[in-house]
Amino acid sequence: MSRRQPPRRGGRPAGGRRSGPPRSRGAGRTGQVRSGGSSRRSSGSGDLGGKQIEGRQAVRELLLAQRRRVHEIWISGELEGDDGVADIVAIAAANRVPINYVARSTLESAARSEAPQGVLAHAGALPAVDFDHCVAPRPGKAPFIVAVDGVTDPGNLGAIVRSCDGAGVDAIVLPRHRAVHVTPTVAKASAGAIEYVPITVVSGLPNALKRMRDAGIWVIGFDDAADRQLFDIGDLATEGVCLVVGAEGAGLSRLVRERCDMIVSIPMLGRVSSLNVSAATALATYEIARYRRPSS
Repeated sequence: MSRRQPPRRGGRPAGGRRSGPPRSRGAGRTGQVRSGGSSRRSSGSGDLGGKQIEGRQAVRELLLAQRRRVHEIWISGELEGDDGVADIVAIAAANRVPINYVARSTLESAARSEAPQGVLAHAGALPAVDFDHCVAPRPGKAPFIVAVDGVTDPGNLGAIVRSCDGAGVDAIVLPRHRAVHVTPTVAKASAGAIEYVPITVVSGLPNALKRMRDAGIWVIGFDDAADRQLFDIGDLATEGVCLVVGAEGAGLSRLVRERCDMIVSIPMLGRVSSLNVSAATALATYEIARYRRPSS
């Protein structure tokens, strides 16, 4: 399909490598893990944070991914010998990661998420990847990107990352300012998906969207009041596409909305006017994935 310029429709903004077991509990659902090779690091983007990881699933995936160094793991002393953390202990031992059993009060005082589940890890920072790598064409696969505009709630970002992993998104683009990056709550809410989905940080999202358009990627924003619906994009879903989601309430910023090729809405059939941004992202990414399913 030749690239065209559909009308922009405005409105109210809305919103490594281990050869044998143990395996990630999510491996059967998400397929092969995307590696985090050093060639993809961005000299300009730097690190995303994520030096402290909390929660059993997030720590488990941190160990399994082997994308970055894990310095030590803290486990609440009352969980020593508990089956619920046995696989974490086994994976850590196999990778020579020290485990320290500490008092529950000590662990909870150090935690920065609401419920660390008695497990906390200290690791090297999660590396951001290069923006050019994210938008580069891949043989046999059109780019599938999600850009996040002004989302500051860590629970929402974590859920977005988890959905992106499940739907096969190639990369997530975050603005450097006025946005949350990787915190313990983000890592926990993502259930460890931050270890697998490449994330890049850009100094200006509008300029990044322009560069994607110049690279032949369709940029599709979401707005409650848009005339077009997500389900109307059709075959565009099989081309290079970037979905742009905005913070709840504020929605897409003006400059970001102006850089979109089209603005679509998610139809709401009940009385509530919109979805949570992470729920909207889940629905939108899986709609793209549905179109991209291999024909049987």
